[in-house]
Amino acid sequence: MKRIWLFLLPTPALAQGWGNVAQQQEEKGFSWTDPLWPSFWMAWTPATFAVFCALFSAIALIGLLEVFKYRDGIERKGVLGLTTTLGDRLFISLLGSAYIFLAWLGIFGQPLWWPLALSIAWGTFCFRKV
Repeated sequence: MKRIWLFLLPTPALAQGWGNVAQQQEEKGFSWTDPLWPSFWMAWTPATFAVFCALFSAIALIGLLEVFKYRDGIERKGVLGLTTTLGDRLFISLLGSAYIFLAWLGIFGQPLWWPLALSIAWGTFCFRKV
């Protein structure tokens, strides 16, 4: 009976915490796909956070330009035959960029550097010619 109790008692190695060495997780580096706040209701990754920050910053910049620099708005008729303001051109460029990325993912897949270049070119075209 004494031998059974010896097996149930913690050994010195387990008392020092060495029994959990194999269960510890390795430290990982930075990842664009790991959630920033794991218990939050939305999976905010660094990539989604950067996209939304850029989007809201662009909207705020266009709003500030419309209010302070161009009070009457810059309305012009472009190559599409539409009369557009700065906000309209931002919306058209963002919508076109979304379609460029979705089409690229559907046809070619990854990497996404080429559709990024195409989206920047599309945005430049929209703000200069549309």
